[in-house]
Order: sequence, then structure tokens, then C-alpha cells
Amino acid sequence: MNTAVYCGSFNPLHKGHEAIMKHLTEKEDFDRVLLIVSPQSPFKEANMTGPARSAAAKEALARHPEIKGVEVSDIELGMEPPHYTIRTLDALRDLCPKDSITLVIGADNLDSFPRWRDYKRILKEYGIAVYPRKGYHRGHLRARLLKEDPTYRIKLLKAPLVTISSTDIRSSAGKDMSKWLM
Repeated sequence: MNTAVYCGSFNPLHKGHEAIMKHLTEKEDFDRVLLIVSPQSPFKEANMTGPARSAAAKEALARHPEIKGVEVSDIELGMEPPHYTIRTLDALRDLCPKDSITLVIGADNLDSFPRWRDYKRILKEYGIAVYPRKGYHRGHLRARLLKEDPTYRIKLLKAPLVTISSTDIRSSAGKDMSKWLM
């Protein structure tokens, strides 16, 4: 099974996430998308626990039965810290050894990818699929990494550009952001 692994805090799950999930399941060759809810990002304020965000993500997906092939996974919620992506990918491979696993990230993460733990292993053993983000030129970032090692697996997705973020929604004090929520 060809599995896309889409990690994040998903606080909240919004129309931008929906567009990426639909693209992965309808336009790419993935059989399923695992939405991996992170316990807590060290870069974000904790206004909801990991289990609460997971439950909210499951509820949001349940309201959209037209989105096929997406599952919310709590795998990281049961793992001991630190929550490095490579550990999550390895745990998923142990659970589903016959699956081909690809990590899905935004171009903003591709820019900092060489700072991720075991990024070379991720690029060689799992590969990444990169969706566009405003202000980041994925082609240049990809070329820079491939110059380091041409065997890295880096696919640039022709996904829609997502301009809304969970941070935008959370910081919209007093504004009605319901049109952006799933």
C-alpha cells in the first residue's frame, strides 16, 4: 500500500489541510493518507492537548465523508518523547512493513529539512512529497538537497497553494473563521 504520512498539530484542522488531503488521495498515487497528530510542537503554544486535537481531527473528518482514504493516527501520542519524525516513520514501517511510506511536508519545512534528525535516512528510506508554500521556491530547495545526494527521494507535488494556517485561525481573536474550518 502506498501511504502518505502527513504530520502536524492540526490545531485546528482547516480547509488548507483538506485541500492537501484531497490532492494526495485524488491526484497522487497514494492509497491512503495517515494524518499523524503530534503530541506537542516545541514551537507552538499548547492550547489543546494531543488527545483533544486528535479527537477534533477525527470529528472534522467524520463531517467530510467525501474525503476518502484518510485516517487519523494517534501513533505519536503513545510514543515516548522525543517525537522525532524518523522515529514515527520507523514505527509505522514496523506496523506496516509492506507499505511504501512517504512523508508529506510543506516547502517551508523543506527549507529547514537538513536540520531534522536523520534527514538523510528520511530522504533515502522513505522519501518526501512537498506541497507549495508562499515564499518558498521548492525547485531551488530540492536542487540544493539533490546536489548533496542525487539518490534522495523528493517529489514536488502539484498541489494547490494553501494560504491559510492554523496559526492564522487561532490568532484571529474575535473574527469569524468558521469558513476556514473543516
